[in-house]
Formats: sequence, structure tokens, C-alpha cells
Amino acid sequence: MGKIALAAKITHVPSLMLSEAPGSALAGTRDGAIDSLREIGRRARARGVDTYVVFDTHWLSNFGYHVNANDRHRGVYTSHEAPHMIQDLGYDVPGHPALGDAIAAEARKQGVDVRAHHVPTLGLEYGTIVPMHYMNADGALKAVSVAVPLFASVEESRILGEATRRAVEASDATVAILASGSMSHRLWPNKQLGPEAWTSIASEFNRQVDLRVLELWRDRRYAEFCAMLPDYAVKCNGEGGMADTIMLFAALGWDSYAGEAEQMCDYFPSSGSGQVTVEFHVDA
Repeated sequence: MGKIALAAKITHVPSLMLSEAPGSALAGTRDGAIDSLREIGRRARARGVDTYVVFDTHWLSNFGYHVNANDRHRGVYTSHEAPHMIQDLGYDVPGHPALGDAIAAEARKQGVDVRAHHVPTLGLEYGTIVPMHYMNADGALKAVSVAVPLFASVEESRILGEATRRAVEASDATVAILASGSMSHRLWPNKQLGPEAWTSIASEFNRQVDLRVLELWRDRRYAEFCAMLPDYAVKCNGEGGMADTIMLFAALGWDSYAGEAEQMCDYFPSSGSGQVTVEFHVDA
């Protein structure tokens, strides 16, 4: 019987990669976030995790939910969005086709439009590639990536998160679930993309709400957070509608989850958005 051994909300911003480029003006500014991703990878291995399931808000779909269930994820990635930040980044990670298929099948039973794909030319997006670069650089652990629809409801994402948990528990996998995306996600307008944009927030309102959310998580006030999440996603410009966070909490038990939220790096802005890495402990 499978289990979820680790669950986390993580950052995947391309400025992580940019901060490591020779001569970068951001050099060193993302070290804490990078270290947090590497630590998630270390913890995953220490707990016997063999598969990452990544809810990827950078794999956006206009037409339903999708699961990349390939048996191998291999390629060289340059971001079409930010080719100056992520360029020629190789990745080679095994997949878990049976688990990907099971997640899709379980959600379809509940009426959600979701498809699992075995298409070798279907590559990963950087919401999965960047975390794997830091957590799984040797490609020892498997990965299943889940796309986020632009026009999905909170209820649909909850169903998919709950289906993911059931599929994991019925499998042979020990899984780390990653909600890969920002907190608030209002970006700076193009004409304001000067050097300071990479280290400043685009909305003070969004920053204040993000900080309040971190307080709620720290104090384990998850019922209040889940009640505010639909409004939070809309009013704070949620990336992919914050579907990754919705699916994560659904997999954890939604407002009945009671575990520790461990903030693993300082909250930081990137091109206007709010970023953090938090592990939601499942050992209890």
C-alpha cells in the first residue's frame, strides 16, 4: 500500500536559475530558496520517497486537467517565457505511468475531465523541471506531473487532489506531493521590469495577505485558510488559480489537516510575485 510521506508548497521561479548564472545581479539572493528545495529532496530520500507528484502551475491547460504519465521524462529545456533565465537545461527523470494513470482514472470516477498521457514528445514544464533540478538532480526518483486548467473550479481541483491521495494509497509508491507555484502572483508590467523588479513585490496588499497566510499556516489555522482560499486565489492573482495549493490541501485532508507547517526559507518577491517553500508535515 502506498503513502504520502512528504508534502510541500514550493517555489519554482526562473530567477532561481538566474541567480546562479556567472555575473548575475541576483547572485546569492536566491540561496535560501535553492537550499530549501535541496533540503526537500534530502528529506524525501530519507523518508523512502520513490516518486514525486508535482501539481505544476506553469503547465497551464485551456482544456481540462492533464497528467504526464510517460515512463521517462528526458529533454533539454529552454523557457519560451524567459529564455534568458532558463536555457539549455537538461533533465532525465523516470516516470511512474501506473500512478499517473491511476490518478486520472480516480478523478474521472468523480466526473472531472482529466487525461493521462503516454506521449514521448510531451515534455515537462519548468514548474516541474526546476524543482527536479534541485531535488532530483541524479534522476534517482520518479516524477509525475499534473497540469492546471486555467478555467477550472475550486471544487474540481479539490476532487483531483483527493483522487491523488486515493490513487497513491492504492499504489505501491511512497510519494512526495509538491504544490509548485507562487503565493500571490501579480507580476510587474513590462515597462517596470527594471533590476529592482526581481526583488520587490508588485502589490503591498498581496504581500500582506501572503504574510497573513503564512501566519495561519504556522498556527495550524487551516480551516480558516481553506475558507479564505477561493477569495485569496482571485484577489491575490493566484497563479493557475492557486490550483496547486487547492490540490495539495485536498490531498492532505482539506480543513481537517492538522500537521505542522514548517517554513523552510524566507518569504521573497520575484518579478512582483510572492514566493516561499513550506513543508506540511504528514508524520502525525
